[in-house]
Amino acid sequence: MTSMESENTKKIQEMKTDLNLLLECLKYHMGNPLSQKEVLITIHSVCKQNSDAGVYFRDIGGLMFVESLAKSSEHSMVKEAALYTLGSIAEGNVYCQQTLCTSELFQDLNLLLSNDDSNTNLKRMSVYVLLVLVSNNRNGQTLVRETGCIEVLSQLFRTVLSNYELNLSDNNVFQSYLLWSSVCSTLCVCVNNPQNDENQMLCCSLFPHVNEWLVNCMKPEIIRPICSFIGLTLANNTHVQNCFVSSGGLDVLSQVLVQLELDSHNTFSSAKLAVMVTKTLDACITNNSSFSVVLSKYHIVSKLLSLLLHQSLDLGEKFSIILAIGHCTEDCEKNQYEFLKSNGLPLMIQALTEFKNEELSRAATYVLHNCKKITEKLSLSLQDISLDENEANQQKDIHEKENLEEHWKTAKEIICRIKQFEREGKEEKLQSDQYKDNASSMKIKIQNNLKRLSADSIRGTKVENKDTNQSRQLHSSKSDDITSKTCANENQMKTLKKNTNPLNPCYRERMQNKNLHKATSSCTQNLNEKMTFNQKDSVSQSRYKILLTPRRRRQLSKVSTATEGLKAIHQKPDSQKLPGLGEHAHNTSIPEAKARRFRVPGEHGLHRKRRIRKNFTKEEVNYLFHGVKKMGNHWNSILWSFPFQQGRKAVDLAHKYYKLIRGPNCAAI
Repeated sequence: MTSMESENTKKIQEMKTDLNLLLECLKYHMGNPLSQKEVLITIHSVCKQNSDAGVYFRDIGGLMFVESLAKSSEHSMVKEAALYTLGSIAEGNVYCQQTLCTSELFQDLNLLLSNDDSNTNLKRMSVYVLLVLVSNNRNGQTLVRETGCIEVLSQLFRTVLSNYELNLSDNNVFQSYLLWSSVCSTLCVCVNNPQNDENQMLCCSLFPHVNEWLVNCMKPEIIRPICSFIGLTLANNTHVQNCFVSSGGLDVLSQVLVQLELDSHNTFSSAKLAVMVTKTLDACITNNSSFSVVLSKYHIVSKLLSLLLHQSLDLGEKFSIILAIGHCTEDCEKNQYEFLKSNGLPLMIQALTEFKNEELSRAATYVLHNCKKITEKLSLSLQDISLDENEANQQKDIHEKENLEEHWKTAKEIICRIKQFEREGKEEKLQSDQYKDNASSMKIKIQNNLKRLSADSIRGTKVENKDTNQSRQLHSSKSDDITSKTCANENQMKTLKKNTNPLNPCYRERMQNKNLHKATSSCTQNLNEKMTFNQKDSVSQSRYKILLTPRRRRQLSKVSTATEGLKAIHQKPDSQKLPGLGEHAHNTSIPEAKARRFRVPGEHGLHRKRRIRKNFTKEEVNYLFHGVKKMGNHWNSILWSFPFQQGRKAVDLAHKYYKLIRGPNCAAI
């Protein structure tokens, strides 16, 4: 055992000893609430340092004891500390989360939240436990609905804050605000990750209350939680989107965005907040483009284009704005006209040429695709668009000033270049697949030849026992045979080299060496297996040395090393879901695959790089199915329409979709 392993073992044993003693102290001080509170806080501290400590604490009965303490203690401070300890342990360990996710605990939390005698802090700790138990947990989402907890949360959402002034300098108001904010966060995880249609429907009753707060209180402390709640409640649910728009929510959000965009000229914080409202607006019209006409009343597209020029925004925020513009201009000629009138075309061209960001370029291309028809109409005839006379005159002036034909010509050239790059990428992939097939076929032939040679070699051993001189002649003949076959293999590889992409000589050489290494490594492996079988026979060992000359052994040794490096390249990375979640988190911990770069010896110092592999999240799978339902197998359009992860390509969507519909769980998805 190494010193590091010994140290880890020692720490684990100390942790177990501490938890055993703390649990005994907790039971011993049943009549002393202050001491019990201190012990609970210490238990929380120990478990936070090591996630496995929570499992051990559960195994010794500590988790259930703390749960009963939270239910039965007569002292509020003990209840609060017990709930906080339960929440922190469940947040740090998914097994503890599943252990605590019972109907009994949800019912106890329901009673604490609905009891008027519970103080604000006790209710806040109860909401925190609900938040942790429901996060990333469909079973928790079901229990929060079946036990009536979601109705209690909705009631708290309506009643905890009663004054639109929101004076946070007042401690009582501040404590109430913390509880309200926690309720917002918990409602968010009740409807999202995974998406829960039933809980989304239950939250529709809160839309009128949400609209009142947005109209009467334009403070970030209110806008941020409410926007998170609206965005997640509406996500991928057409019926809930209809409910929100019917309640006047889209009009209210539009008015808020107009005001924030105006304020952004003076303060950076207003620009950041405007981006968040933009994302919420986008959630309202995604997959429901008929609602985008509501936004034309408030000239939202021109406001978004103005916001796009704000210096304080990063590329991610600019992407969100451009994507929202794309959804606004999809199938809405009024917003398309607003886009052109507000100088949007050159701005999108600028985004394509200046920003070195793949996702942002796709979003900009999506906008240009939406506005292609109306641009052509303006270029051909101003009278084709059914607008009144004043608007037609304005349109004519814009056409003369901006020269839309020139802008659109530039845009089409850029889009053509993008499509050319995509085609070249597909051709390169097909050539790579062809190389793999050819190399695999050659490898099988070599293996068959080696099996025959190995069989001859075994028979030759018996001959050698009778006549050593005759055997040596036979081995010399076999050695020459292997050398000639190796030369033949190298000639095959030279022939394959001619079929490679002529635009990339380095790639040709790299792929040639890779296939040669894999084939020769197979030769070495087969020989080694045969020699191991006859390892006890000293004559067989001498035969192996004769078959491989010193120069050939050194060459195969180098090739074997290179082949191991190539094998490492093709190993698939593992992904692991992290269960951690902050107290007021609004987003998930999305699993993402990791990729490594290996330096392969014997290839002139070149590096072979793999594209980082990213697993599809459940949200992306939903985007994919909604996109296919709406657009068919137009993968590029689907890719531009939804916020897929950075680096995702159209071919990725196609492969994932066909894999899903052929899988056994297709119906569940």
